[in-house]
Amino acid sequence: MAERPVVLFVCVHNAGRSQMAAALLEERAGDDVEVRSAGSAPGTEVHPLVVAAMAEIGIDLSARRPKALTDDLAREADVVVTMGCGDACPVYPGTRRLDWALEDPSGKDLDGVRAIRDEIGRRVAALVGELTGGR
Repeated sequence: MAERPVVLFVCVHNAGRSQMAAALLEERAGDDVEVRSAGSAPGTEVHPLVVAAMAEIGIDLSARRPKALTDDLAREADVVVTMGCGDACPVYPGTRRLDWALEDPSGKDLDGVRAIRDEIGRRVAALVGELTGGR
C-alpha cells in the first residue's frame, strides 16, 4: 500500500453512504489518507437528510455532488469500500476490497440517517486505525 493510501468509497448513487464515509474519513485521517467517493449510478444531489445529519456533527456536505465511478478511480485506489452496489462495484486485482453492508439512507427519516451515519463512523474509525497505524 502507498505511503499515503487512497481509499475509494462506492455506493449506488453516491448520495448518502459513500458521501458520509468519505467525509468522516477526511475528518479523522486528515492528510494521512487520500479519500474519494463515487457511485455506480450517481444521483443528482447528496440526499438532504444526509446533509442535515452530517451538519449536526459539524461536517458540511452541502457543496458536494455525486460523482460517477470510473475504472481509473477504482484502479488508483489501494482500498475500495463498497456499500450496497452489488455486481456494479469494481473488483480489481491488487486492490483491497471491503464490503460494508449498510442500509441505504434513502427513504429513512432523520433518526434512521443518524443511525447509519453513526455506524459508518464506527467503521471509519477502525479503518483509520488500520491505515495509519494509530497516528
